[in-house]
Amino acid sequence: MANCVTLNQTSYHGAGAIQNIPAEVKAHGFQKGFVCCGPNILKRGVTAKVTDLLDAEGMEYVTFSDIKANPTIENVQNGVEAFKASGADYIIAIGGGSPMDTAKAIGIIINNPEFADVRSLEGVAPTTKPSVPIIAVPTTAGTAAEVTINYVIKDDEKQRKFVCVDTKDIPIVAIVDPEMMSGMPYGLTASTGMDALTHAIEGYITKAAWEMTDMFHIKAIEIIARSLRAACENDPKAREDMALGQYIAGQGFSNVGLGIVHSMAHALGAVYDTPHGVANAILLPTVMAYNADATGTKYKDIAIAMGVEGVENMSQEEYRKAAVDAVAQLARDVKIPADLKEIAKEEDLDFLVDSAFNDACAPGNPKDATKEDIRALYLSLM
Repeated sequence: MANCVTLNQTSYHGAGAIQNIPAEVKAHGFQKGFVCCGPNILKRGVTAKVTDLLDAEGMEYVTFSDIKANPTIENVQNGVEAFKASGADYIIAIGGGSPMDTAKAIGIIINNPEFADVRSLEGVAPTTKPSVPIIAVPTTAGTAAEVTINYVIKDDEKQRKFVCVDTKDIPIVAIVDPEMMSGMPYGLTASTGMDALTHAIEGYITKAAWEMTDMFHIKAIEIIARSLRAACENDPKAREDMALGQYIAGQGFSNVGLGIVHSMAHALGAVYDTPHGVANAILLPTVMAYNADATGTKYKDIAIAMGVEGVENMSQEEYRKAAVDAVAQLARDVKIPADLKEIAKEEDLDFLVDSAFNDACAPGNPKDATKEDIRALYLSLM
């Protein structure tokens, strides 16, 4: 079987990378932009860092910011109508995973109107046309939505999140500028950073992993492990490193999938609106321990990448534990909650288990998890 890798056509990295946006707009012959962003970064003036560049060049655009932290079907539907009314021919998605995921869904539906029912996009939908062109500008170092073929939408009616996988939704240009992330609060930096680490670790041990994606994932683990603590304190170099680390992780996991950390986190986000990075960070060490006996020698590599010393002299049991402990320590150091006691309710457990078991990420887990396994993992943190 052949392995397939899908990446951006173009990406810019480093401080000041957003300065390249007007040139990219001109190079592609775009006429009017649809700026898709969250309401908070719009109010805080983060979006203006990009729109000021468009204004200076006399470039037309409209702004759409009706997007929740866990974007909903309604957000997408409203965005589709706003895009149709705007006269735009391309999208600039600015923000974390929420605006970028919303932009992907909007862009796919505009060019594939037969999928106007947003739920029809779940899984690998048989769309035929590429999305409206997207220029993606992340303001968090975590989701890597600017380089992935995935997006996640929340179904409020059914209290679930669903994952959409489509190579036609990948942004044509990624602008990874750490200066767009410099104002992130400590907690958001920590949770999105742990989300990126989860992407790298789950991608490294998923069933579909292979040499090329391993290269991305192990490097991402190394960068994130050495940089996240300082990035939370707003150190400029650490911010730049995290911006790169999360992007590299995205290059990998987008092409091989994830595991039950993500499927369990999606369920928590759908029921309780738990921030995705927080849910992942809480779950990651516990699920890593559960998966350990199905990972061969990969936890040895993870332990080394996490900065653990003396790994070469450890037994398999010792380096597996060392890898889990290093991840748990990083989560503690950046003030991630230790458990789900303040989040999950036992009366919701059956629904959470069913949602996690049926999530699109679950089949990629290195160990086939039963509903009983998932229940036990949730309970261990409750």
